[in-house]
Amino acid sequence: MPATHVVPIETDVRIYTVNKNGVEKVVKILHKRPGEVYVHYVDMDKRMDEWPPPPPPEPPKRKRGRPRRTVEPEAPVAPPHQSSTPPVEENGVAGPTEVVMTEEDFDLRHHKQLTAQRNFDMIIFDSWKIRPWYFSPYPLTEIEADDLIDTPTQATTKIPGVVRATARSHGRTSDLLAGGLLRPHTGESMLWVCHFCFKYMADGVPWELHKKDCKMKHPPGKKVYQRGAHTIWEVDGSKEKLYCQNLSLFGKLFIDVKTLFFDCDNFLFYILTDAKSAEDHIMGFFSKEKLSYDDYNLACIMTLPQYQRKGYGMLLIEFSYELSRRAGKVGTPERPLSDLGLRSYLAYWISTLIRFFRRVLSVFPPDVVSVKTENNFPNLDDENHGEIERVPSRKRKKPKGFDGEVSETNIEQRMCMMPLKSIHVPAFTSDRTFETIPREDGGAETHIQVKCTLAEVARATNLRIDDAAFALSECGLLRRRISKKINNNNNSGSESSESVNENDTIVITRSLVEQVAKERNVKIMYLDLSCVIP
Repeated sequence: MPATHVVPIETDVRIYTVNKNGVEKVVKILHKRPGEVYVHYVDMDKRMDEWPPPPPPEPPKRKRGRPRRTVEPEAPVAPPHQSSTPPVEENGVAGPTEVVMTEEDFDLRHHKQLTAQRNFDMIIFDSWKIRPWYFSPYPLTEIEADDLIDTPTQATTKIPGVVRATARSHGRTSDLLAGGLLRPHTGESMLWVCHFCFKYMADGVPWELHKKDCKMKHPPGKKVYQRGAHTIWEVDGSKEKLYCQNLSLFGKLFIDVKTLFFDCDNFLFYILTDAKSAEDHIMGFFSKEKLSYDDYNLACIMTLPQYQRKGYGMLLIEFSYELSRRAGKVGTPERPLSDLGLRSYLAYWISTLIRFFRRVLSVFPPDVVSVKTENNFPNLDDENHGEIERVPSRKRKKPKGFDGEVSETNIEQRMCMMPLKSIHVPAFTSDRTFETIPREDGGAETHIQVKCTLAEVARATNLRIDDAAFALSECGLLRRRISKKINNNNNSGSESSESVNENDTIVITRSLVEQVAKERNVKIMYLDLSCVIP
């Protein structure tokens, strides 16, 4: 029989309503310290948790009698919505106060309670002071562990929901009782991290000394991408174990939905840096498994807060898909995705599809302005019988930076289109149908018609079928469809918001593609394929 644990049911869960920036928010108080309380906003991500001032005490209950006029306090905290009385069943009998859990469920519950609160208030990283988002299991030093055990006031320190609160009693989770949760401190709990080797320290003095003597000036790996001052390094977790472990601990401060493994042998880390004189400073990274049976091309991704919203995360996502393409695989990120991760990947999937549809639904190549012929229809393959005007090439040297010193990029990439030579599905290259329709003024219009399946679209864009379908649905490209009635063979077009039937035919026009591109602010690729180092 598996081991079980009897755990008391918590009934003293206080939920308050606070006023934040003029909006009423529901919060839970998770921890208290002098002058502050740690609150979690209900139905919001844990990175929004903070230390506001404590709520005012609840007014005492008045005895029955003649009602008196009272003035409601102006404090933004309202009385709790849930009382601390034991649960009561419908028949009036008190409900159970304990629950029996298996060892696995008990460990999972224990882990959630320990990681519910971030364990550092501030991270000192180079010249930056960064507020972390989540809990990261930085281990306690030997001196700190001894101090926690020998501290006489340790019995009063308690983690909400955890019965045993000493470092010695948590032998199997001693690494989770890391900085900040049990460290005796006044004010902010801080961690000092080297921005080169990611060595962490609990005090600023040894950190300052280490910065002067640190020999590592760039990630300990090989260059796999370089464009101007920006470089992507590949670091093997089996060769640089300590560096990758410290990098994972640092990344966990900003990643919540992933599990941290200290055994990094099966992972490769790709680190994006910015070159400054003789040093390379990290801006973000992603990791991937060396051997993934599900063909995941990314395990976790993190961009430092000070470099977010600048395109660096999208550059790393594009590079991960380029690695999958060169390996002959169709990749996808490991699930689950965080809210920010889903937003970034949805933007990548939509941008990839928009660039693809723009190219296959274009009659002329993007560098052709006009075609003049005599006694014949335009033929781009035979330039001897016509005059073709093309877009002049731009030959100017760009300054160093995110764009770097780049050579002439492909005209299709500059026009925010997918290069036709990278599309290897015949339905979008040799099997396209060109239809020319005469106009009333004597001219003619040429349209392209492409008949394909969702699987062919996914294969041409190197996306998973479910990822492509999700992106098409989210951006609204599935609105126009031709529904086939099974009873009779009549076709009827509709633009309803109902779910798509397997017998429906989706119609995607160039005007609809341009509309989505404008709404989603689709940009050119950040990744320059010519700068990838094989």
